[in-house]
Amino acid sequence: MSKTKDSRRAKIRKRIRGSVKGTQEKPRLSVFRSNKQIYAQVIDDVAGHTIAAASSAEAGIAKGNKSEISASVGKMIAERVIAKGISAVTFDRGGYLYHGRVKALAEGAREGGLKF
Repeated sequence: MSKTKDSRRAKIRKRIRGSVKGTQEKPRLSVFRSNKQIYAQVIDDVAGHTIAAASSAEAGIAKGNKSEISASVGKMIAERVIAKGISAVTFDRGGYLYHGRVKALAEGAREGGLKF
């Protein structure tokens, strides 16, 4: 029986979401990665709304390879969240390996001032 990448990621994502919850004080930084773009959202799961979002599809993102773009998205989401008065988040890698673009986004957010 062969499993697709999507079904494997969905299973891992479900397992992660069982332990990672976002609150008002410490919301969840969720990452979605497509082949061309990367998206980040900071979510309050208790209230059920998105506090801030950033993506590589927006204008004003630095040029470069995908990892460099991901790092700049991480810095952008950090700026937006810190402007709303939040300095600590929990990181939800969304079923992706903590590697490559996901890792670059996390390190960019840490450079921007977020703690996780």
